[in-house]
Amino acid sequence: MSNVIISNNLSQEETLILGIETSCDETAAAIVANGRRIVSNVVSSQIDIHSLYGGVVPELASRHHVETILPVLDRSLALAGLSLSDLDAIAVTSGPGLIGALLVGVAAAKSLAFAIDKPLLAVHHLSGHIAANYLTDPELTPPFLSLIVSGAHAHIVYVEDYTKIKLLAQTKDDAAGEVFDKLARAVGLGYPGGPKIEKAARGGNTKAFPLPHPEIKDSLDFSFSGVKTAALNVLNQAEQKAASTKSKRCEILSDQDFAATVQETIVEILTDHLAQAQETTGAKIIALAGGVSANKRLRKSVQKLANRLDVKLVVPDIRLCTDNAAMIAAAGYYIWLEQKFSALDLNASALWQIDET
Repeated sequence: MSNVIISNNLSQEETLILGIETSCDETAAAIVANGRRIVSNVVSSQIDIHSLYGGVVPELASRHHVETILPVLDRSLALAGLSLSDLDAIAVTSGPGLIGALLVGVAAAKSLAFAIDKPLLAVHHLSGHIAANYLTDPELTPPFLSLIVSGAHAHIVYVEDYTKIKLLAQTKDDAAGEVFDKLARAVGLGYPGGPKIEKAARGGNTKAFPLPHPEIKDSLDFSFSGVKTAALNVLNQAEQKAASTKSKRCEILSDQDFAATVQETIVEILTDHLAQAQETTGAKIIALAGGVSANKRLRKSVQKLANRLDVKLVVPDIRLCTDNAAMIAAAGYYIWLEQKFSALDLNASALWQIDET
């Protein structure tokens, strides 16, 4: 369990939002003041559990959330030096994500909101990832363009206002992070795939073999399944050649070159589509979001794009790229300001679209 305390020197004027996040394989709780300052941030990761299986096992994730949600909540309050009565509202990720996992967080949030008679705030998981940038850059305000890339999502959105988001592009098949996971598993690098691919790619040949750059006509949408299939075919061919020559696959195609080429291709696709979106919107600010936004190669590529376009780039602090509850509390604050409170019959939604918020 990781604990992060930024500050618990609170003033009476500050609005305190408790955030809860259980959409996938992190159980998290955090308290954020005025949507911008982290008071406490606690994350219990399940990576060690799921790495044994090469990916997230939904049933195991749900069970672990049930076991850890109360200790995580208690720890978050203790680190902040606060009690439940000090809170102004409860924000929770209610979608999208693994339905069983989401339900654990939603049930906990509804129970707390009822017990202390405070507003319940339903937060879209991707809105939370965007809001991680508010915690990193106190000067950031909408409108801006955001590229959200994670294990399950690849979106480009235009943030018109804090709670008004326009969807410009999404993946039509696999997400970029999902491709990283599957290809890392195929080459034996392990889970989670994104960090494993990034580490293996260091010093590798980024053009070791050709990979497609799929484009959908008259659309900014992504398609990564062709990249995944082509990369798997290259890997299979290398293994067959190694078998026929009685050599090792890594002598035909190294993990380093494989990872570097895959990473570079995905980064190029993401950056190209982001450039098109900026041209369409004329946005003066670009914000990265999601777990894959921690990737150094992606950050460098988008920074180069931002420099070329003469726009500002905002990237979340590394510790706020992956799932956490501070981002949920931050997003919840702006829902609280608009008094868009949820009823206590709030349900989780595994397929909630970001432009339906």
